[in-house]
Amino acid sequence: MGEGVDGLGEAVSGGMISRAVEPDAGEASGAGRPETCRNCGATLVGEYCHACGQKGHVHRTLTGFWHDLMHGALHFEGKIWRTLPLLAWRPGDLTRRYVEGERARYVSPVALFLFSVFLMFAVASATGGLSTGVAPPEMRKELSQDIAQQEAAVAELRKEREIALRAGRSTKALDGRIESNVQEIAVMSGLRSGTVRNSPAFQISDNVPAWIRKPAEKAADNPDLLLYKLRTNAYKYSWALIPLSVPFVWLLFPFSRRFRFYDHTVFVTYSLSFMTLLAVLAMLLGAAGLSSIAGLLFFIPPFHMYRQLKGAYGLSRTSAVLRTMLLLFFTLIALTLFGLILVALGLFD
Repeated sequence: MGEGVDGLGEAVSGGMISRAVEPDAGEASGAGRPETCRNCGATLVGEYCHACGQKGHVHRTLTGFWHDLMHGALHFEGKIWRTLPLLAWRPGDLTRRYVEGERARYVSPVALFLFSVFLMFAVASATGGLSTGVAPPEMRKELSQDIAQQEAAVAELRKEREIALRAGRSTKALDGRIESNVQEIAVMSGLRSGTVRNSPAFQISDNVPAWIRKPAEKAADNPDLLLYKLRTNAYKYSWALIPLSVPFVWLLFPFSRRFRFYDHTVFVTYSLSFMTLLAVLAMLLGAAGLSSIAGLLFFIPPFHMYRQLKGAYGLSRTSAVLRTMLLLFFTLIALTLFGLILVALGLFD
């Protein structure tokens, strides 16, 4: 429940950030505009003050406050309803229109990406999509019994070790058994709480360079912490998918002077926004018990990429199909690089 509330807070925060980079434009305005600006006193000519930029009409009602919250967080009026249908069915048309300057009518790719990422992690937190899971009650009870037995065995082994030390005998064998039992207890405790899914604890080879052995051992000792860092870093550094992906889109048109890096960046950002919103839909369907329908959404990304490429770059069907196949391969590379970055950040943070 706490994660869900936190996630909703993150979604609203994301909307506020996206609103900061996406100003009001082409949207409905309020009535009852005064003759002078309440902020700087300048005479108003239009809906906004030409001197300081503040909106002419201001409110002092609770209803107006909640309207501002919804409007700021969700772009509730105007732009969002013009943007989402095009993004879903005619993404190439949306990309081309925005690149060519038709921008006041649509949510910018940066604003939409920011909000969609915040929304995805909010929904994932609320539906348990980011949870490692917890063992069922029967399994937890059995694990607790096994842990108690192992702890008793460790206590006996430590007593034997103390006796061996006082007698001047070697404790190497006892130390090995104690370490092994302690590792088993750690793994079973992780399984009981849902923080570890793999039963065997793994050892880091002595051949691994020292600079990577230490963080790897730390991750092995506390896999739950590594998972938490991966989740947090995926949230914080999701924007890195844009610069990782743009060069690959450029490779689809390496000798073209017609398309610029700006065009490719808009294409990538709108595409990532759609894929993120698609992931949100899949999580909601899964939470509603419609996992089979959610699985069918897997076939949508290639079709969406094809339509966006064809419309945004004015390609023929054959050219769009070939470039879509290549883009799917490039997408796997970009996601792999992003995953490696997350793992590196988790290990060395």
